[in-house]
Amino acid sequence: MEKHGAQRERVLAMLREAGGLHEHAVRRISEETGVPEADVWGAGSFYELIRHADVKRRVCQGLSCVLQGAMELEGEKVSCLGQCDRAPVVIGEDFGIVHAGGPRGAVTPDDPDLPMNLGGVDRQDYAALDRARELGPDAVIAALDESGLQGRGGAGFPAGIKWKAVRNNPPGARYVVCNADEGEPGTFKDREIMLRRPHLLVEGLAIAAETVQATSIYLYVRGEFPEERRSFERALTEAAAKIGHLDWHIVEGHGAYICGEETALIESIEGRRGMPRIKPPYPTTQGLWGKPTLMNNVETLACIPDILLRGGARFKGLGRTEPGTKLYCISGHIQQPGIYELPLGVSLDELVAAAGGYLGTPRAFSPGGASSGFLPMRLRDTPLDFRGLPKHGSMLGSAGVVVLNDTVDLAQAALWQSIFFEDESCGQCAPCRLGTQVVRQAVGRYLDSGDPDHLDLVPDIAWEMEEGSICGLGMVAAMPVQTARRHFPEDFGPRG
Repeated sequence: MEKHGAQRERVLAMLREAGGLHEHAVRRISEETGVPEADVWGAGSFYELIRHADVKRRVCQGLSCVLQGAMELEGEKVSCLGQCDRAPVVIGEDFGIVHAGGPRGAVTPDDPDLPMNLGGVDRQDYAALDRARELGPDAVIAALDESGLQGRGGAGFPAGIKWKAVRNNPPGARYVVCNADEGEPGTFKDREIMLRRPHLLVEGLAIAAETVQATSIYLYVRGEFPEERRSFERALTEAAAKIGHLDWHIVEGHGAYICGEETALIESIEGRRGMPRIKPPYPTTQGLWGKPTLMNNVETLACIPDILLRGGARFKGLGRTEPGTKLYCISGHIQQPGIYELPLGVSLDELVAAAGGYLGTPRAFSPGGASSGFLPMRLRDTPLDFRGLPKHGSMLGSAGVVVLNDTVDLAQAALWQSIFFEDESCGQCAPCRLGTQVVRQAVGRYLDSGDPDHLDLVPDIAWEMEEGSICGLGMVAAMPVQTARRHFPEDFGPRG
């Protein structure tokens, strides 16, 4: 039984420091924290970086890396490592890159008119924070409402509504959490914000905290991003005179994609297995430590300074079909993988033009990571936004675009994505835990035998997962197979 005052939130970090799940370490951690040994084992065994702490070489088997030959590289095959622009990638035991197909990808050149402007200088004057203090919380939230800013982590929920919900809680403790656990295959934008514009993120977080009347801020950063963490820490030190009155915490993730889901992330900060909670209650009323919590993605927070300095109306007007600019990641079969800040709602052809053009004959694209499935090139003019893509059974998600040319077997590509979802299901929901296995096995048997009958039950399994899963992972896990079969039936016929 857990002791009164047990320090569960220390467990995961202590396991990482101890080198993983070892009997003596678990016993010592249990004694120091007051958390039962069984709970220490149970929490730690959930996370790949703790469970397999002794792995020396991790090879990314995300879609972009597999397209560039990752499966031929030596090392432990793991889920996407967030380095899709330099595929294929291998990281070492210190999470530094030991093999890459190329340098870090391109970004949009310096343009002061862009809200995030990754190619520009990371300013340290904190003028937007000063402006927020002049305006006051109500005016800050009004500016967010006017801007139309939607959450850039994938859900597209209006930021102003979320901030208002947290601020309107009764007086008491509340928290701000930044979700920097970037794990969606094809996505690496938050990585570059933390590396190139960390002060933009720090400033956005400080504005958020003061607006919703929180004094504690948590950055939950992906464990495979040590350089990004150090960049953020340097920015905190440099900005101490401006933001030192706030209580800053940096929490490392431990290798679980599911912790990108907001309630699973909260569970992880609290030292538990990263399993999503049933909602409601929502984090805005009952989040971290049971208190009202504002959680935003890195990119969402990086938009805040521009909105306050140049106005919500201006930001809104920068979009094509929806408000603002968007950081689009693009990789796969294109000339210059990277991150391009463009009006929200551009087409695939416009994005690829910014990235130097296609490689080979384009055949398919994934507009928003593994969760968005595959679309045919006849939909290349569809706006890459939150409203347009769902009309075609897909979604923008975090805008991790991957282009596939005509050398790719879409059935094989669907299998690669299905492996990802099976590996990353937290196992809490039976429909997701079993469904991801069944879908992956069905596609595998089809590829092995050439018999399409093995795929007959996939639509029924997909329905069960969509209707019965607690979180979005299970709801979209069959999307790659379903969309590939719908748009590319010729790749799913009988095989000799």
